[in-house]
Amino acid sequence: MEKQPIIALDFATLEEVDQFLTPFEEALFVKVGMELYLQNGPAVIERIKQGNHKIFLDLKLHDIPTTVKKAMRGLASLGIDMINVHAAGGKRMMEEALEGLTQGSLGAPRPKLIAVTQLTSTCEQMMQQEQKIALSIEDSVLHYATLARDAGLDGVVCSPLEAQKIRESLGDDFLRVTPGIRLNDRTTHDQVRVATPKNAQQLGSSAIVVGRAVTESADAVNTYKLIQKEWEDTFNEISNR
Repeated sequence: MEKQPIIALDFATLEEVDQFLTPFEEALFVKVGMELYLQNGPAVIERIKQGNHKIFLDLKLHDIPTTVKKAMRGLASLGIDMINVHAAGGKRMMEEALEGLTQGSLGAPRPKLIAVTQLTSTCEQMMQQEQKIALSIEDSVLHYATLARDAGLDGVVCSPLEAQKIRESLGDDFLRVTPGIRLNDRTTHDQVRVATPKNAQQLGSSAIVVGRAVTESADAVNTYKLIQKEWEDTFNEISNR
């Protein structure tokens, strides 16, 4: 289990990142997504690493295998801790991504590579009607997770609602990184498959990603601590049974 909740830095500028991170007195695990990375480039990674924070670079790469491999080779040099691709790109694309990431790490520890299954903003009706996938969303996610495991990846991004089935099918060492975490699961924003930290732990998540629940909080540090405590307390409760 990743003990630290991963905080999604859903900002546009380096100044906003600095303003958010400054009050924290500890090194965090943060997620840098497309908005922040594409508007600031590698400079944002360098800035965050100055604070000794761990970084999940969330770019969801999805392209032909050769392009993804070359992109991963370059991104590996940034010193990130985790990165992802879209499982819908296929097994060969994921294998090439892993090879590029390994080559680019130049003997240093390779970043964890995980695959996006179905976005937490996707409901089963959308998946079936718009993607024309004639499965339940749980079966679709498990299919993509199995494909990612077979390609050698370290885990997947999924919702907490599918985490347990993935753990049962693919083992506890296969990561289940789950966004859509809220202290109150009635506040969903644009995500539809969400959970509280306690629910996520009970459902089998191995790491949780928290965004606006923390970044838009009037007291981000305290809200983060509440989420971290609920996440860790539930883990200890389950472990002591």
